[in-house]
Amino acid sequence: MGNIKIIKGGFDTKLELEHASVVAGFPSPAEDYRHETLDFNRDYIRHPEASFYGDVEGDSMKDAGIFDGDRVIIDRAVEPHDGSIVIAWWNGDFTMKYLDLTHKQDGYIELRPANDAFPVFRINAGDDFEVWGVVVHLIRTFETL
Repeated sequence: MGNIKIIKGGFDTKLELEHASVVAGFPSPAEDYRHETLDFNRDYIRHPEASFYGDVEGDSMKDAGIFDGDRVIIDRAVEPHDGSIVIAWWNGDFTMKYLDLTHKQDGYIELRPANDAFPVFRINAGDDFEVWGVVVHLIRTFETL
């Protein structure tokens, strides 16, 4: 069932890059030399002490655009809501799924994959279950260097 490997990140290092917009249509010469900086820690990590990376294994979330080999940033300080993509600890393993709270009044919740080939997990009271964190960003590598 597990489809994510959790990795603690070192979010105290400042990494600044020159930012240039990327045009997906016709190039804009006026935008060629913008000089803002991109600081991954400032722009993507709101809660460093509660943030982790997760390496995705498997394709249960492929219809959400999350593929095997992708890396996600997980924030444990973000409050999950119905429809959040969460990292859940369930029956001794981590899994990444959509959180479905629509049946909460009926006494259970569901973890839904983004791939019809995978089952929906019904979580009942008394299950070994915890919403461990919320997926807040996706990192995809297209070419290894």
